[in-house]
Amino acid sequence: MKCIYLTLSILLLLVSQTLNAKPTFEQYLADLKLQAIELGYTTDFVDQVFAGVSYREKTVTADKNQPETKLTLDKYLATRVPDWKVKKAIDLMAQHKVLLDQVEQQFGVQKRFIVALWGNESNFGSIMGKHSVINSLVTLAYEGRREALFKKQLFAALKVLQQGHIELEHFVGSWAGAMGQSQFMPTSFLDYAIDFDNDGRKDIWNNKADVFASIANFLKTEGWSSDLTWGRQVSVLENFDFSLTGLKSSEKRLLADWQKMGVRRYDGHDLPQVAIKASLINPDGKQGRIYLVYENFHTLMKWNRSSYFGVSVSYLSDRIKKGS
Repeated sequence: MKCIYLTLSILLLLVSQTLNAKPTFEQYLADLKLQAIELGYTTDFVDQVFAGVSYREKTVTADKNQPETKLTLDKYLATRVPDWKVKKAIDLMAQHKVLLDQVEQQFGVQKRFIVALWGNESNFGSIMGKHSVINSLVTLAYEGRREALFKKQLFAALKVLQQGHIELEHFVGSWAGAMGQSQFMPTSFLDYAIDFDNDGRKDIWNNKADVFASIANFLKTEGWSSDLTWGRQVSVLENFDFSLTGLKSSEKRLLADWQKMGVRRYDGHDLPQVAIKASLINPDGKQGRIYLVYENFHTLMKWNRSSYFGVSVSYLSDRIKKGS
């Protein structure tokens, strides 16, 4: 069977190269199947996984038409952290307190941040996407703009299925292939997902224990410290030099240094007298909100490179702590 796939794939690619044209979706799919077999997957497994896969124009449209209008941070926070979500987060943290306490103790990640990420990523598990992960990743790889990225995710997705963490018919996620209540891409799943209840599956779709532990494991692995929070909103004195802002390592300074440069707590009081470094960010420029952020915020940025996202998770975590 492998020889048949090899012969078919070579013939299809030769035809495509001869015509000097992009291969058809069917040709591309045949080549992906061959590559999967060469990686060690059985032909039966490959045939089953790729059965029914087709090009989905809506997936490509969603990828190309991501919002270009830039919201202000204030409007973004109002959308991502409305009062109802804060209340739901507080209620769910109380409901799952025993489990969250266990996860917090094992991984050293404060439970309010676990719940805040859970809420931001999937609205506490209620919005996970209904797209076939395999179909989405094949379509986006074929589309070509980020082929290497989505092929890598596709072959990671095959491993998730082969390991038996989810059945193929339930292997769904966002149009981009993000999966489960934590919205992990397949490579993140392989790197960070945890079987917290030891039932043999890392089930980030249905199992709260695995969801919470997987979120915590990502943060801990990427450098989270339970001794720190994420940062704080601050104010600056008149004529502050905003060229000092940014998240690069060279732009981190001790709180005492920021104090000398004119940075103050939001209410105008002095900064804490603790020997930790922080970065200063102002996502909306000089007229917008200004934050001093610590290493934990840099860890959140490894989850999602958007400073808006990092601030929204942090803001929700603070409101959870406050209780309103």
